[in-house]
Amino acid sequence: MIALRKIAVPLMAMVVFLILWEALVWANGWPNFVMASPSDLPQAYTRYWELFLTGGWQTLWRTVAGLMIAVIVGTLIGMIMGFSRTAREALYPLLVGFNAIPKATVVPILALLFVGQHDFNTVMLAFMISFFPIAVSVSIGLSTLEPEYRDILRSLGASNATIFWKIALPKTLPEFFGALKVAVTLAFIGTNLMEIVSPHGRGLGALFDSGRTNADYPLMFAVLIALAILGIALFYVVVALEKIFAGWAERPQS
Repeated sequence: MIALRKIAVPLMAMVVFLILWEALVWANGWPNFVMASPSDLPQAYTRYWELFLTGGWQTLWRTVAGLMIAVIVGTLIGMIMGFSRTAREALYPLLVGFNAIPKATVVPILALLFVGQHDFNTVMLAFMISFFPIAVSVSIGLSTLEPEYRDILRSLGASNATIFWKIALPKTLPEFFGALKVAVTLAFIGTNLMEIVSPHGRGLGALFDSGRTNADYPLMFAVLIALAILGIALFYVVVALEKIFAGWAERPQS
């Protein structure tokens, strides 16, 4: 019953959203070259289904690749900051400053540094825009570890590695997966930003830009919905992993 509810409620919310979207377009009398409605999208998917499949795959694998690099690098940086107060005080301003830079300004820099390496540039931008919340969450989780736990284990002869695997890592997992859910959406933003802005862009972002150039608004909105579906799918992959590795931290709801 609970599992059925978890599936039915999001689906119902999506249906309500589409109905309200359709009603809004109908009530204002907007033509599809001003605002496409959900009823305009099936034609776009039927007409460009091959481009959606190839573009969707290109966007997805670049996003996942960038996200995996973000997990590795973000976790390492977070561990360094979590275990060393000096490193935390030194690195935090740099990370905050880097994260404050609009990533759209990084696109031409990457394009000039790595000319013609579109796949690499896209993965790098997805990484750069998504690693920050992971690094911060891991750092907070480790730096707030109760010193009593460390003292007890050290009095029993435990090494630093044992303390990390037995206490620090489990404590950090809930914060890590919370940050990973945010990083998933950020990685998609980075991927599509590069695909749209880059003159050699491919993927769903390039398909969106093609619709914008040709004033094909149903195609543009169809791409946005496809991106949303990919983002939701990847988000629930993270949710499934969270239940496997950190399900013990979830509190039962009444």
